[in-house]
Amino acid sequence: MIAVVSVLIPVLDEEAHLRSVVARMQTQDIDEDIEFLFIDGGSVDSSRVILAELAGSDDRIRVLDNPRRQTSSALNIGLRAARGEFVARMDAHALYPTCYLRLAVERLRTGGVVHVSGPALAVEDRCSWSRRIALALSTPLGVGGATFRSSADAEFEVDTGFTGMWRRDVLVRAGGWDEDWPTDQDCELAFRLHATEPGAHVCVPGLAAEYFPRDSLEGLARQYWRYGFHKAKTFRRHPAAMRPSHLLPPALAAATALAPASRLARAGLALYGLALGASAARAAIDGAARTDAAALPLVYVTMHLAYGFGVLAGVSRYGPPVSAVRSALRRLAS
Repeated sequence: MIAVVSVLIPVLDEEAHLRSVVARMQTQDIDEDIEFLFIDGGSVDSSRVILAELAGSDDRIRVLDNPRRQTSSALNIGLRAARGEFVARMDAHALYPTCYLRLAVERLRTGGVVHVSGPALAVEDRCSWSRRIALALSTPLGVGGATFRSSADAEFEVDTGFTGMWRRDVLVRAGGWDEDWPTDQDCELAFRLHATEPGAHVCVPGLAAEYFPRDSLEGLARQYWRYGFHKAKTFRRHPAAMRPSHLLPPALAAATALAPASRLARAGLALYGLALGASAARAAIDGAARTDAAALPLVYVTMHLAYGFGVLAGVSRYGPPVSAVRSALRRLAS
């Protein structure tokens, strides 16, 4: 089969949602040939068995191995195997609308864009903490400056987006994803493309995808620490990737560490606490369950501190992103 669209899906221990996610992928309404490349990083749950079963009943599905077990290496394995004119990335723990591939291809064919993606909307899972994390990710304090994490009424430009679609030749010219980025690889790729490829990166409301957040505070903390750690590396390579909002989590982490000896740090933490309380109260007023609203401050603190200390650890490992900080402060002042 010669595909028009190749869909790359990294997989690692995704048995909880894999069947429902693949079932949604199989309903894509695009009237062109597509292939689904699932790149498995050595899952120890039943993911590989499920994938083998699905591949046996759908010749559009291929299963590939990812010995390095990292998302960026999985995507490059998929890219090398892809046969389509267009390459889409999908997550194995997200539900995409049935029009996703069709609308993305149509938008790329219209021209003027390099990357097309949609809003990433967190939805609750069966676990109470997943529900509370999804609630946090629907608020300004949870989203921060990531505009692609909110719904919209019209197409808008983004620095980077959630998964999405590119022309395959664009990705090949760029050398694919940088495998030195275990996380934040899409952002790093986006800023390389900003520098080398003409055209915008756009977020299209009709491509909004629902994803399942972590189901525990411990898992959330690990996720956001990794985000922050590798984001510090991205800031070093691509200073324009830093938004003013990126300065807040490491400042919060530093204030937390300095609070015993600094009155200014304690004052800053007090203001932060007031913001947490106000957000929780707003959520309760808007109809959130009382227990979920009450848990929001704990979710926020986990996200913000894990990300902030991750950034500081990344700075310690990769060096201070001086140019990025200067760029962010200039944007803040303008």
